[in-house]
Amino acid sequence: MGNEFVEHPSHSAEYFGDTRDNWWNPDYVALLARRWRLDQVREVLDVGCGVGHWGRVLGGVLPGEARITGVDRDPFWVAKAAERAAARGEAERFRYQVGVAEQLPFERDRFDLVTCQTVLIHAADPGVMLADMIRVVKPGGLVAVAEPNNVADTLLNAAMVHAPVDQVLALVHMQLLCERGKAALGEGHNSIGELLPALFAERGLTDIQVHLNDKASLVLPPYTSAEQRATVEEISDFARREFWIWSRADTLRYFIAGGGEERSFEGAWAAAMAASRRRAEAIAEGTYSSAGGAITYLVSGRKAAASSGGA
Repeated sequence: MGNEFVEHPSHSAEYFGDTRDNWWNPDYVALLARRWRLDQVREVLDVGCGVGHWGRVLGGVLPGEARITGVDRDPFWVAKAAERAAARGEAERFRYQVGVAEQLPFERDRFDLVTCQTVLIHAADPGVMLADMIRVVKPGGLVAVAEPNNVADTLLNAAMVHAPVDQVLALVHMQLLCERGKAALGEGHNSIGELLPALFAERGLTDIQVHLNDKASLVLPPYTSAEQRATVEEISDFARREFWIWSRADTLRYFIAGGGEERSFEGAWAAAMAASRRRAEAIAEGTYSSAGGAITYLVSGRKAAASSGGA
C-alpha cells in the first residue's frame, strides 16, 4: 500500500501517501516560480508542513541557496519530515520544528515567502492563521497558499456522470452539510479556497493573484504508471475500509453539526459507500476510468513594502 500512515491518529494521515507526490506538474510549478518571482527568495516558511510534501515541491524551483523551514503542530510529522530530509541528504536546506500556525514561533518580518498547502482548510479561524503568516513575512514578501474547493470534487468524477441524479444530489447534499458542520465545529472549511481572495484583501495584502493548479489525476486501464497505481490503490483501500472523505464517525459528527438529521445519515452514508464500492469493483475489473479533475486555488499576495506597526 502506498501510504505508510494509513489510520495513524495524527492529522491528515490518510492523505500523506504516495498520491500526494503527484499533486503538481513540474512544468506548472516552474511557471509558478516565475509568476511569484521565487528567484528572489532565500528564506521560506512552510506552515503546517506535515511530512514536507509542499516544501519539497517548491524546493525544486527555488534558488539552491534558499532554505525552507517547516513548522507543524504535531511532533510526529516534524520528526518524519526531518527524517525524510536527512535521507535525501538535505537536512541543512530543509529544517523542521514544532509550532502552531496561529502563533508561529518566529519574529516579525523574517521570511521572504510564507506558504502552506491544504492547511487553512483545517483552521478554526483562517483569518487568525493568515494574520500570523503575514506577521512573519518580510515587507514586500509573498504569502502564497494552495487551498481547494473540495465540494466540487463530488461532481468531478466520471462515475457521477452515469449515476442516478438523486444519488448524485444526495452525495452533494451530504458533503455540503458536512463541510458546514466541520466549520461550525471549528475544525475548518473544506472549500476555503473560494473565500481566500477576500481574506487576503481584508488583511492588507496587495498584488493579490489567483491561479488554478492544472494537475489532473488521470486513471485509465490498465493503470500501468506509478501515479495511476497509487491512485487506484488509494480508491480501493478507502472502499475496503469504508473511509469516505472522513471516517464514518467524523462524517456523522459533521453531518449533524451542519444541520443534518441522524435518521437520514444512514441512507446518505450507504449511498456514499455504494459509490465507493462501485469504483473499487470497476478498478478490480479493469473498467474504471476518470479524468481526475480537482479544483485547487493558488492564492498569493504581498505584504506592504513599508511596514507600519501591526501586520
